[in-house]
Amino acid sequence: AACNTSSVSRPSHHIPVIDLSAESDEVLAQRLDAACRDRGFFVVTGHGVRSELIADLEAVARAFFALDPEVKSEIAMDDGGKAWRGWFALGSELTAGRPDHKEGIYFGSELPADDPRPLHGPNLFPSHPAEMRDVVLEYIEAVAALGRRIVALLDRGLGLDGGLVSLVDDPTVLFRIFAYPPAVADGVEGWGVAEHSDYGLITLLLQDHIGGLQVASDDGWIDVEPIAGSFVCNIGDMLERATGGTYRSTPHRVRNASSQLRLSFPLFFDPGWSVRVTRLIASEGAGRRRWDREDPLLFEGTYGEYLMSRVRRVFPQLGEAYLDERL
Repeated sequence: AACNTSSVSRPSHHIPVIDLSAESDEVLAQRLDAACRDRGFFVVTGHGVRSELIADLEAVARAFFALDPEVKSEIAMDDGGKAWRGWFALGSELTAGRPDHKEGIYFGSELPADDPRPLHGPNLFPSHPAEMRDVVLEYIEAVAALGRRIVALLDRGLGLDGGLVSLVDDPTVLFRIFAYPPAVADGVEGWGVAEHSDYGLITLLLQDHIGGLQVASDDGWIDVEPIAGSFVCNIGDMLERATGGTYRSTPHRVRNASSQLRLSFPLFFDPGWSVRVTRLIASEGAGRRRWDREDPLLFEGTYGEYLMSRVRRVFPQLGEAYLDERL
């Protein structure tokens, strides 16, 4: 059933909070499976990512976004080539054809410049703050390891005997830092990010203390209030496809209604670029009607092809310039 996308929201206790350090893998697999079948979103604590690393990441992000645009443009995405890395200015990214009210930096796994795949290659790091490079690369490694663990637990909960795990033998790992400006008095800025779903397997989101994330449900929008040091995890389109619709890629959106800058740090832990995601759980026909009127269960092709078709909608001006080669 399509969700009710009214403005009514519900408190975040509807989102399960799961301590990964508190129970056996068997119990955790069952709890994660239940959360994915129910909401498609859950929060993890006890994850093992160092609190000092999280604090360092927020500090370098705040330092960077405090710079003048002319300085930030030192690592402008226009210079990232087909690796699709670097900084973009406020309003440059689109969701459902509308400009987002945010700016950000795109990162990913640090790879050689001659990697032939779009969205793969070296990152762009600023000269200030100089420590951003080390912090970001350590963070990507730590959270990707967490993503691998969660995928293994989901595989176990579904009884797939490694079917999900095989999709991430060589995962596509993309990381973003987003900055949402404070709300303006008349509220005309609209959504920081409009309603959307993510493309791959799972997203691991670190959000600061501001809040503003909402998740769609059958009876309204649920506010995902921040829990310090936790990660919000949600299902992407390819996990919906792999599970034959057993898990659903849950729509979500963001609005910064506060008077402060909001930071968020999503890491996307996704299938390998050339992997063809098949249905590991049988299902009949198509899935449910989505916000974008599309259906991941009907997609045929590699994950790279699926990802490219979505990324072109986010940055159409760069898609024409860099991303038409070597699909």
